[in-house]
Amino acid sequence: MPKPHRADYTDADLEAIWVDGPPPLNSTVTLADYDPEWPRRYEREAARLRRALGDRVVLLEHVGSTSVPGLCAKPIVDILLVVPDSADEDGYVPALERAGYRLVIREPDWERHRAFKGQDTDVNVHVYSPDSGEIARLLTFRDHLRRHPADRDLYARTKRELAAGTWKYIQHYADAKTGVIDEIMARARTAPSRGG
Repeated sequence: MPKPHRADYTDADLEAIWVDGPPPLNSTVTLADYDPEWPRRYEREAARLRRALGDRVVLLEHVGSTSVPGLCAKPIVDILLVVPDSADEDGYVPALERAGYRLVIREPDWERHRAFKGQDTDVNVHVYSPDSGEIARLLTFRDHLRRHPADRDLYARTKRELAAGTWKYIQHYADAKTGVIDEIMARARTAPSRGG
């Protein structure tokens, strides 16, 4: 996921944040047309996460491209999970691991972000603390694309163009989308809450 107010990730950055090293892509990016099954996958994973963590779940939301009807996406469901303190790994990581999730990214110096892969569903669970600015950013971007088809279509066109390139790591593709995301976010911050 592109990070606001920071440079693109270098290969050294990726080596530092991936727990077992970044998985190489060395290929194009596969995008799928919107699938109405994606929200159902989210609901199934959300139930698993709630069972695993109970009242440690502060907020749980379906985010990313699979959460926007009509938008093409990598067929990987992105989940926003907010816990009381994402830096306190002892407070939630063992419970997630017992539920079959695997910690893959640790970014203590950027929003205290942690990321997990799912057990039998292709999901990314992004974990933040309640004070993270990334929470509002993810939800604002999602909600804007849901309400504004022109920006959703602009984002889809940009994604398809970029996906046709060959990328060493998937993060490089994500970083390449930063320009269009920033452009859309600028409109999202000033757009009325309803409309097309």
